[in-house]
Amino acid sequence: MMGHQAEKLEELIASNSQKKSKKTRFVAITSGKGGVGKSTISSNLAYVLSQSGLNVGIFDADIGLANLDVMFNVKIKKNILHVLKGEASVSDILIPITRNLILIPGESGSEILKYSDAALFKRFMEEAQILDKLDVMIIDTGAGIGEHIQMFLNAADDVIVVTVPDPAAITDAYATIKTVAALRNDIGLIMNQVKNEKEAEAVFEKIRKVALANIGDKLDLQLIGKINSDVKVSSSVKRRALFSVSYPNSQPHVDIMAIASKIAGRLERNMLVNPNESGLTGLFKRLMGHF
Repeated sequence: MMGHQAEKLEELIASNSQKKSKKTRFVAITSGKGGVGKSTISSNLAYVLSQSGLNVGIFDADIGLANLDVMFNVKIKKNILHVLKGEASVSDILIPITRNLILIPGESGSEILKYSDAALFKRFMEEAQILDKLDVMIIDTGAGIGEHIQMFLNAADDVIVVTVPDPAAITDAYATIKTVAALRNDIGLIMNQVKNEKEAEAVFEKIRKVALANIGDKLDLQLIGKINSDVKVSSSVKRRALFSVSYPNSQPHVDIMAIASKIAGRLERNMLVNPNESGLTGLFKRLMGHF
């Protein structure tokens, strides 16, 4: 029964995809442990990308610990699970942050499968077309290496692991890299809360050396960027504000701009992105492969 239902959903997704011409790049931001600044980076990165003229969506895929509403200082009443249950429309749950930035409150994992009724999913996909114009979707996953997190990491075009120069965090980041490496060879790393570029590169090289020795030389681990340690970041978080908005002249903002530039560059080259995969329906098309 479940297999037949999945086939029907795949047919719906395929027919819906034929109507699209836009391509959305899916960028998953993850971490080995909590408290390393993953959501802070995700929210500021999404904002900076939107300010460059790109249409950006940020999807909160952190089950049980969703906190992007705090980062953006907005109130969330319903999320994507309510849409799949038929209790809300896609437009009901979307929260506009800026002109080019939309927050998508989400749930993931097995909960989605429980409400994968073909009729509901068809309506969901039709409504989700309002997000087909997205150039990039940031997926803020939960910390760790749970099955539902791996599902999003496998569906993404880019996977970026966030860590800090702390022994425990580095150990957890390596464990995450090792797990992701079973799904893909290309993995990005952001060093957060570092003193400077030199420290970021030194810690990255240590992780890279251990990873290549234990995972294999096919692993393509790249340092996407670093964020300097700065009290302005924690100050912004406490005030429910983005540091890129509050402190546009700060070093962390300069750092996040550099990271955004790299991601925008990949978007322009359209690396690894398949045609006819856009917005929420494009993401769910990929996720369906895991059900």
